[in-house]
Order: sequence, then C-alpha cells, then structure tokens
Amino acid sequence: MNISLQNVDKVSAVLTVQIEKADYQEKVEKTLKKLRQNVNMPGFRKGMVPMTLLKKQYGTSVLVEEVDKLMQEKVNEYIRENKVDMLGAPLPKESNVDFANDENFEFSFDIALAPEFTVDLSAADTIDYYDINVTDEMVDQQVKLYTQRTAKYEKVEDYQDNDLLKGLLAELDENGNTKEGGIQVEGAVMMPTYMKNDDQKAVFNGAKVNTVLVFNPSVAFDNNEAELSSLLKIKKEEVGAHTGNFSFQIEEITRMIPGDLNQELFDLVLGEGKAHSEEEFRAQIKETIAKQYEADSDYKFLIDVRSYVSGKIGKLQFADELMKRIMLENNKDKGEEFVSEHYEKSLEELTWHLIKEKLVAANGIKIEQADINEMAKEATRAQFAQYGMINVPDELLDNYSKEMLKKRESVEALVNRAVESKLAEALKAQVTLNHKAVSAEEFNKMFE
Repeated sequence: MNISLQNVDKVSAVLTVQIEKADYQEKVEKTLKKLRQNVNMPGFRKGMVPMTLLKKQYGTSVLVEEVDKLMQEKVNEYIRENKVDMLGAPLPKESNVDFANDENFEFSFDIALAPEFTVDLSAADTIDYYDINVTDEMVDQQVKLYTQRTAKYEKVEDYQDNDLLKGLLAELDENGNTKEGGIQVEGAVMMPTYMKNDDQKAVFNGAKVNTVLVFNPSVAFDNNEAELSSLLKIKKEEVGAHTGNFSFQIEEITRMIPGDLNQELFDLVLGEGKAHSEEEFRAQIKETIAKQYEADSDYKFLIDVRSYVSGKIGKLQFADELMKRIMLENNKDKGEEFVSEHYEKSLEELTWHLIKEKLVAANGIKIEQADINEMAKEATRAQFAQYGMINVPDELLDNYSKEMLKKRESVEALVNRAVESKLAEALKAQVTLNHKAVSAEEFNKMFE
C-alpha cells in the first residue's frame, strides 16, 4: 500500500491511496472462511458451501468492505503519524474503481488544511479585565435570603406588607352582592405585595382578621391569566368572563419572621466554626459572591482575548469550496442554503477554535481526569450556591458530580470549561491586564 499527500495550495491537498491485492487478500480470505461457517445455502450443509460459489455470491461485497476498512485505518494512521493538520474529514474524489474486475485500486481524497499562523502574547499586549464590584447591598440581599431560610411563621391580627392572607373569596354582582352561581374559593391564599396595581394593593393596608374587603382581581393582577386562574381556581380561558369585583373575608394573616444572625446560622451556612460574628459572616459571604463573579470576569476576558487575537492575526485563509463541502456533508438534512447562510459564522468559530488550540499548546495546558472531577464538583457547588447553599457536604457534592460525569455531553462541557479555566489563568499572568471596576448591572449590559 502506498499513501501520498500532494499540496494543491497552502490550505488544501490531495491524498492518494494505492492498494494492491497483497494488502487485502489475507483479510478477504479470512472473512470468507468465517462467513462460510455460518452461511446457509440450499443444497449444502452449513459450513460446506464450496468456496468458489461463496466467492461468486459474496466475494465482491466482502472485498469492498475489507478494502474500505483497510483504507480508513491506514489513512487515519498516515494523517496521525505525519501530523497532517486537517480540517474535517477527507472528501473522496470521483474514481473509476471496478471491484468486480480489478485487483489493484487507487483512491483520492480532497483534504482541507488548517491555515498556518502564529499567536504571540506577552506583557506588551494589553487586554481589558472587568472586576465586578460586590456591594454591601448584594451582601445584604444574600444575608436576607439566609435569614429567610431559617425564618419562623407566626399568625398575626393585622396585615403588613409581605404578609400572607388566607380567606373566603367570593364573586360579586353589579350591585355588590354575592353573585348567584358565581365563583367562591374557600381557603384562598394571596400576597397583596405581588399585586401589580397600587390602588388595589392599598385596599389591604391595615386590614385585620375577619375583615371583609372588596377588590378587583383582574385589575390587581393586570389581567395575568396564569395568576388569576390560580387564584380563582378556573381555567385560563375562563378568566375573561370574571373581571368584576370580589369580596375577601380574611380568616388568617401569616407573617414571616426572619431568623436571627447568630452562631447557629453561621454554622449552618458556612460550616461549623467558620465565622464567629456577623462581621466575619458577611465578609465570607462577600468573598463567596466575589469568587462567583470571578468566573464571569474570566469568561468575558476570554471573549476579549478572542477579539484581540483575531484582530491581531487578521482574517485567515481557508479552502472555501472544500470547507463548504465539509459543512454540507455534516448538515445534509439542512442543505446548501443553510451552509451559505452560516458559512462565515462557522469560520469565525473555527478560527477561535484554532487560536485556542495554539494558546493551549503554547501554555502546556493539559486536562487530567482529576481536573474534570474537580470541575464537576465546582459546577455542582455553583448550582447549590444559586439556592443559597454554600456549606454543602463533600459526600453530597461527590454524588451529584458523579451523576454528571455519567453523561457524555456533560463530560465534554466540563473538559471545555476546565480548558478555558486554565487558559484564562495562564493568559492573565501573561498579558497586561487593564483592570476596570464595574457594577454587576454594567457587566450584564455587555452581553445584551
């Protein structure tokens, strides 16, 4: 077997494979012998079909299969050993191969090559890095969430903002009387705080247990079908038929009393003995928020690195016709129009992929299984943190992360995150960072 690669230009080549009978004969004979043991053919016992008859019926199909397997194996081996920087898969050129009559075969493939370029980053390169300010308000909000999780609920006699009301809801007619055949909901639950209309919300100010109030749910909740159907216990499509006033007899008023900022809460949130005062507790909450924001800042930093380096190296040359054929091959169900519409965008993504590969190689970044495991833990920890759970036991983190690692798509995403995390750290130490302090709101607007 002979394999050769001939460059057409800097970004494309033709790979030629020449296969002789000696390359495949033994494999074909072995496959036919194995087939003979199992094939059933009228007039012959199993395993006793004459080889000449077997070859006549199955020889060509076996030959095609074995030549194809051999060719794929050797082509992949050639590309790997010769470090051919190929984009996509080899695209077969038209051939006049006659498997029924020829013994020697020649196949040719079009190869799209990655463009050659260099990426050099140093302290001479300045790139923005956004430091997100963690404000006292953010800490206050997070602390409030923790105290709410340890809150107690008390029955009270008079209504205040954020209290929960429970009572009898009854539809009224145009004269203000209970409507005959109208809606009545026993044990209806409401929080006037969430009403959209301030005038309707004000109806409940200072209300007491056993008070009967009149309000308009449709106006109060701005005709929101989901909220009204839930409150009135009717289907969404029926909401429009009940836009009048309702009476509400208050039977219970429940108030949430936030938990105390004490050692019990500190230990519950952070772990035993991690904080001994409100000041220490708030400092660690601030540190946790800052760490979460650091990951966001690194993500934005890599976006800016992408833009900076892409501008520095300029537009790369690709074998456009070959690349479009490869893209079409990978999107057969979407057709040429899809390829034409998305081609330039796909090249932008491919360019960043190639840049990132060079940066990863230049910085000696490698991802081990331990990195993937740790990233799975971090992802799990971040999920719990969204619900205010910071002090999550390692055993629970391990269980959740192991489940994550069972899914192939999750592992691929974790590998990519691990690569980008290490790359961000390496590049932050390599270039000059132009630190810019921004608020969370200003930072989020950058992605709008």
